[in-house]
This record gives sequence, structure tokens and C-alpha cells, in this order.
Amino acid sequence: MALKRMILEIGMGNDLHGGDYTKAAVRAVQDAVHHSSLSMIRSLGIDWKEVRITITIGVQNPDTIDADAVKATLPGGQITVHSVQGGLDIPDPGADDLAVIATAAVEVFVDLP
Repeated sequence: MALKRMILEIGMGNDLHGGDYTKAAVRAVQDAVHHSSLSMIRSLGIDWKEVRITITIGVQNPDTIDADAVKATLPGGQITVHSVQGGLDIPDPGADDLAVIATAAVEVFVDLP
């Protein structure tokens, strides 16, 4: 059997005040997963412990992402989080504030023949 990507969902999230990249990343993952229902996993009788999920997060400061907080947004599976350069920072110099935008790609893989 081989791992096959069954689902690819894309999401966007932001933190409008405070520049919290993890908060924006969590919102991006939630946005992605709320676009689909993973009932296929249940319908095929696949154990969630066997599902592999890869999350790629794009933000301007990828080293600040709390991978465990991002993983906690999903119901199960073997989750890997990769943070890469991306997203967008929007400074507000007048208020000494930073809005950040994160993008997320959520890939779901299952072992199929």
C-alpha cells in the first residue's frame, strides 16, 4: 500500500492586532478545514490514527509558529507542521501595531492500494 493525498485544502487567517503569527496560523488551518468534511475517512473505515496530515503554514516569521498549537486544531491523525516564509505583515506605525496574515495548506494522506 502507498500513501495517497486525498484532500488538499487552503486557508487564510489573520491576527489584526498584536502580530501573533501562531494565532493567524491557527485561524488559517481552521479556515482550511471548515471548507470540507472528512466523512470519507469514516466511510472508508480508516482509523484516524492511520491518517497522515501535513500542514504547511506561510508567515513572514516562520520560526515563531507554535506547531503544537497548530496541531491542536485538528481532530486526530499523525500531524506534521512545516512553517515557511510567506504570508503578509501589515504594520500600523501610527498605532505601533502589526497585523499579520497567514496562509495554510492542509494535506490529508491515507494508505491505499
